[in-house]
Amino acid sequence: MERPAWAPQGIDLNKPSVSRMYDYYLGGSHNFEVDRAAAERAIAAWPGLPKIMQANRAFMRRAIRYAIGEGVTQFLDIGSGIPTFGNVHEVAQTTDPAARVVYVDNDPVAVAHSRAVLNGNEGADIVSADFRSPQDILDSPELERLIDLDRPVALMLVALLHFIEDRDDPWKTVARLGDALAPGSLLVVTHASPGESPRNDGGTGIQEVYRKASSPLVMRSHEEIARFFDGFAMVDPGLVTLPHWRPDSPPELEDSVVLSGFAGVGRKAGIDG
Repeated sequence: MERPAWAPQGIDLNKPSVSRMYDYYLGGSHNFEVDRAAAERAIAAWPGLPKIMQANRAFMRRAIRYAIGEGVTQFLDIGSGIPTFGNVHEVAQTTDPAARVVYVDNDPVAVAHSRAVLNGNEGADIVSADFRSPQDILDSPELERLIDLDRPVALMLVALLHFIEDRDDPWKTVARLGDALAPGSLLVVTHASPGESPRNDGGTGIQEVYRKASSPLVMRSHEEIARFFDGFAMVDPGLVTLPHWRPDSPPELEDSVVLSGFAGVGRKAGIDG
């Protein structure tokens, strides 16, 4: 397979990547044939999957605007993926030009493309690191340059935690990251779940597709996802399906597929409100 000019050396072009599959769902161009084929298999197993990704991004944009409205203008986006239109820094810096954003990803394509997109943006940067090694993130020079951990931060874990297996104890890592944040910080999470979807297969078909990609897909229950917010007070309306977290307008009769996941925002104790 011919390596595109934008693809860093050393990438296995024959193994699909979850971040490049996500890029494909959103209509991006930084993906390989192997990613597109895997994404199409996932869509066949879970029809309407791109709609879930779009609902996920719409929630993310609302959460960013909420954070800035609450005076939180620092964003740490872990598992940020390949930047496509409407990413965190675009939404945040359009709302508040002084907003600071640090992205974190372990996919070389995501890191390389993010660096290219962020070139010349003094208020945003990318760290090549893994969620499972939180100290590498917290000790990174990019974070030290842009993020003041003595002030509130919005920790964005959007469509990430369902790619972390129980054996890696993602709850412990979220708690470790939360401990490093100032009171008043926000935790922003979306997570795949059979949830309120009418599907009756529990997502086994799509899980099989992701098992063969770079990361397995772990479906969790509402209760298991809520545990990530230990130490954070849930912001109204709590942990809800993607379209129902503070919608810009009342949700219309939607495709039930977008109910296949939960979203929520929590505030770290220590500041009233």
